[in-house]
Amino acid sequence: MKKSIVLLVFFALFSCKSVPVEPLKTMNLKDLHTEQKEVQTALLFVPSDNKVVSLQIAKGKQLSEHITKVPALLVCVSGTGSYGDESGRKMSLKTGDYVKIESNIKHWVDAFVDSNFLLIK
Repeated sequence: MKKSIVLLVFFALFSCKSVPVEPLKTMNLKDLHTEQKEVQTALLFVPSDNKVVSLQIAKGKQLSEHITKVPALLVCVSGTGSYGDESGRKMSLKTGDYVKIESNIKHWVDAFVDSNFLLIK
């Protein structure tokens, strides 16, 4: 009985395909606009849940780990902080920086100073 459970667990672990996780890179709103035009637009994110949430985190505090069921976009409006997730990706955020958050992955946000973010999903 024990041998068959061990074999079943072994098979389950090694038969699953791993999905590569794209590393995080610093993205800033200024980088979306490269033309020398007075007014520019750039499609950044197509929301699926039709929500825009204002998020304020005090210095040294954290939006504790949680999971979103839909993709989201986190934009640092003011302050500095960091985004981290269970796949080991981590990104520092300053005013204008943003990160695309994948659905169904545990993540959290830390504030280094009093900070404001927009969460779009």
